[in-house]
Amino acid sequence: MLTNIMYVTIYVTDQDRALEFYTERLGLEKQLDFPGPDGRFLTVGVPDSPVQIILWSHAPTAGQPGGTGAPGPLILESADLRKDFEIMRQRGVTFEESEPVDYPFGVRIEAVDPDGNRISLRQPLKP
Repeated sequence: MLTNIMYVTIYVTDQDRALEFYTERLGLEKQLDFPGPDGRFLTVGVPDSPVQIILWSHAPTAGQPGGTGAPGPLILESADLRKDFEIMRQRGVTFEESEPVDYPFGVRIEAVDPDGNRISLRQPLKP
């Protein structure tokens, strides 16, 4: 029986540039960084979360578009998305919308990393 999600993968063209974006701009922290037989194994994540995001160097699949309205391959949750949006915007994060949008399920906005990968940011409704 499966017990946990360990990793999700984001394909990037420059791992150092991606690391800077995900740590310095989005505010995640570096988890693992070591050479492997197939290339550099680099992960970031939310502090104290078991799930890690692999920033994998693979140019042909970097920034694959999901189409308008489709969520990004990575969805991050925020307790105060409007506040986090302002912090990230000041750090230079590019967003598809000018402000977070209210939906029946909560608040959302889509960010874009340097390779064109969409990152969906969400704040669920409180019960």
